[in-house]
Amino acid sequence: MNKINKYNGFRKQGFWKKELGQNLLINPRIINKIILAAEIAKNDLVIEVGPGTGNLTKKLAEKAGKVIAIEKDSRLIPSLKETFKDYSSVKIIEGDILKLNIETLIENYKLKIENSRYKVVANIPYYITSNLLRTIFEKWPRPELIVLTVQKEVAQRIMAKPPHMNLLALSVQYYSKPEIISYISKNNFRPVPKVDSAIIRLKPKHEARSTKHEKALFDLMRIGFSEKRKQLASVLLKKLKIDKNEIIKTFQKLGISPTARAENLSLEEWKNLGLYF
Repeated sequence: MNKINKYNGFRKQGFWKKELGQNLLINPRIINKIILAAEIAKNDLVIEVGPGTGNLTKKLAEKAGKVIAIEKDSRLIPSLKETFKDYSSVKIIEGDILKLNIETLIENYKLKIENSRYKVVANIPYYITSNLLRTIFEKWPRPELIVLTVQKEVAQRIMAKPPHMNLLALSVQYYSKPEIISYISKNNFRPVPKVDSAIIRLKPKHEARSTKHEKALFDLMRIGFSEKRKQLASVLLKKLKIDKNEIIKTFQKLGISPTARAENLSLEEWKNLGLYF
């Protein structure tokens, strides 16, 4: 059964839930782009989020040593298990990706693959994008690579630079090096979403980090963006109750304009600012 016919079969049964953000990627060329972007090797362990009908899962299984496909919609599980019953490298798991103990899953399956690397590759439900990225970066063992399809606008926000920075861009760029691989027309999905999409690749940074320092830094960023139309110095003065002269002196020392807004600062400038406040 081809991808469109399979989708139509599920659609007639009322399977696709709008609240779950279910959009099936039906273009095999786009699926191949995702596979190429992930640079999958035979010793890779891949976590796929929201396999749907398994179109991407099949291609992943051809390349990877092990694929753990995690699907939240219980109605899709029987079909997925039937489709992959003869694939020893594919494990279908029912559950909410944001609540599962991924660390345990990874450790269990990596033991079966010598010198395994783990990657996250998925056509994700778009409404979980920010929460999923935060979960991966802050709670999961560090993956080798992350390749996702996301809304085009979200991909562009992730790639932002001053003077158009935002919290999502700062967070993703703090933990990884992002790049947009390709834009995808909405017509490559069923049901057709309202917006176009993009394939993004994130290469996690491997330098040592301090959890305590990270929390303080992101708390500072959130404060800065809480009133993003105002000058950052004024926001810090109001929220942190810091002496105005101290703020101005610190800004001058770091080469930050006293009239700068939160969106004007680069990641490095925020990191430097975090050493003082």
